[in-house]
Amino acid sequence: MVTIAEGVRLAGAALGAVGGALIALEFFQVPSYVSYEEEWDSYDVDIAPGDVTEHTNLGRIGGLLVSLGFALLFVGELL
Repeated sequence: MVTIAEGVRLAGAALGAVGGALIALEFFQVPSYVSYEEEWDSYDVDIAPGDVTEHTNLGRIGGLLVSLGFALLFVGELL
C-alpha cells in the first residue's frame, strides 16, 4: 500500500513530467510572426508589437504543472 507521503510525491512527479512535456511541445511551435511562403520557398518575418504572441496556453499550463509538481514533491518530503 502507498502511504500518503509517497502518493503526494508520485503525484508531484507525474504532474511535473506532464508539465515538462507540454513545455517541450511549446519549443517546437512556429512563432505567430513567422510565415512560410511555398511559392518562394522562404520564410517571412512580420513583426508588429501588438500582434506578437511569445507563449501559448500550452506552455503556460506546462509551467503551472511543473511548479505544482515541485510544490507537491516538497509537501511529500515534509510529510
